[in-house]
Amino acid sequence: MTEYFEVHERDGAARLGELRLETPRTTPALVGDLLEDGGSRWSADRELPTGDESALTVLPHRGFPGGTADPVRESFAVDYPDVAFPSVAVVSSAGPIDHGTDAYVVSDVQSIVGHGAALVEAVVRLRETIPSDTALIFSGVATPRNVALLAYAGVDAFDATRATIKGTQGKYLTTESEYFLEDLEELPCSCPACQGPRGEFTRADCAEHNRNALAAELAVVRQRIRDGRLRDYIEGQARHDQWLTAAMRELDSQWGYLEERTPILREGDLDAATEDTLRRVEIQRFADRVTSRYRNRFDAPLVLVPCSARKPYSESQSHTQFHRAIQWRAHLVSMTSPIGVVPQELETTYPAQHYDTVVTGRWSADEKDFVARILERYLERNEYPYVVAHVPDEGYRDIVERVEAELDLDVTYTVDRDAHPTDDGSLEALNEALAGEPAYQKREREHNTVRAMADYLLGDGAGDELFETFQTTSRYPRLQVRDSDETQFATMVPQYGTLSFTLEGAKRWVESDAPTKRVEIDGFVPQGSVLAPGVVDADADIRVGDEVVVEGPRAFGIARAEMFGREMVESTRGVACEIRHVEEL
Repeated sequence: MTEYFEVHERDGAARLGELRLETPRTTPALVGDLLEDGGSRWSADRELPTGDESALTVLPHRGFPGGTADPVRESFAVDYPDVAFPSVAVVSSAGPIDHGTDAYVVSDVQSIVGHGAALVEAVVRLRETIPSDTALIFSGVATPRNVALLAYAGVDAFDATRATIKGTQGKYLTTESEYFLEDLEELPCSCPACQGPRGEFTRADCAEHNRNALAAELAVVRQRIRDGRLRDYIEGQARHDQWLTAAMRELDSQWGYLEERTPILREGDLDAATEDTLRRVEIQRFADRVTSRYRNRFDAPLVLVPCSARKPYSESQSHTQFHRAIQWRAHLVSMTSPIGVVPQELETTYPAQHYDTVVTGRWSADEKDFVARILERYLERNEYPYVVAHVPDEGYRDIVERVEAELDLDVTYTVDRDAHPTDDGSLEALNEALAGEPAYQKREREHNTVRAMADYLLGDGAGDELFETFQTTSRYPRLQVRDSDETQFATMVPQYGTLSFTLEGAKRWVESDAPTKRVEIDGFVPQGSVLAPGVVDADADIRVGDEVVVEGPRAFGIARAEMFGREMVESTRGVACEIRHVEEL
């Protein structure tokens, strides 16, 4: 249990936290000045420090270097006492233990930083062992170039030791490189240490500059976390060192670790500027849910179309022309990198209307492979009378032809190889390809949208379980879901393409066979928020941003999750979920 560290915001594994000391400090941050070392027990027995709320006291410890054998670590392990002041335990990344302290310093950090796979394995092991609401501290390794990646991996605090030592060695650090002082004709920085003439710049000044640069980079990281866009920054920042790029990619391969911590929606846009974007949790999650949860409910042919720069697609000029030609006689699915395929019902669902990609007109091999794989899985799951591909030649047609051959389909192409999908001839060919097909009604479009969102958000089949009979009111994309007696169950949230349940909707949810995300609370009636100490249990598959049912001896409600499920149970501070509607039992 910690009283002195609280997480306020999350961006994947990165967290914006607060060290609740006499003078609070927002993390990720430098905390070297806050650490009071109780001493090593290797050299002598140590008295338990008195400690106070002005500092983080490192309890007497034995640190183990990388490669220490398990029997040695176990033989010389230290028992950390419960104390009434902010405390820190020293742990090994090879065998971390939960000691009940507020923070943890890693003893063998020097052996894992600089090697992508070793870093990721260590951080994941540490984070899976120590409680979610405790701070992870890396000492002696942070530089302006690597600290953003370390924070992205899940490290909360650092010291400036390495940056200072580099400065005393005459090494000038920036966010992208390291320079020997003698190689710099001018100083590429405007911090206080760099204000004097170049000829008077000393190694002491260099050390001060390095500390300033590190602190400034951490300020950038904190703001990126607030914006929910640290990953966008990392994709560029990690390019400055090969091991950082390797670490980012190794993190992407740790699906369980990152997916659990990544919100299902964000306010900020997703920048798709590199092929590493294809491996992002948000992208992989969307593709997985579309191909394992979504089910086409239209009795109509499929029309594949290219994406548009404007989001949602239906508001773009090109898709307006496609809809005029189709006239609701077919089901529209957009093909796009890096998302994959987007059924028309999910065009507003995060991240389908929240990404921005680099447009060159040329597809890379990785992009083609990814979208082809998703399209193939989609068509294996969903049956259509026939398929029309209204796509341009470059990239899109290559993908469709690959899937056509793999699944032995007979696709109709309505755009000539030297033409554009919005050309008059192409649009006329699209219209003719659908000749004789009946148009489905507005009611069917709206109902299928609601059901598709429920499938995507809650699980395969949830749409039919929750919304067997209902009616929609208001206008797309702000549909309201009501019963025949006008009782409102849910509202479509156009900003994120999600469903927001009412109290009656929550009751309908728990009474159905649809997968339910539940938070069990203690005997109180929450007002506004449910704090983590009030959570008794929570489903493990809850993610930040999910709709959750809140149940307790005295209350029933519907809320939005602000922590992932396991974190709600482990944490002793912070907001677990925000209540939207609640009733006292």
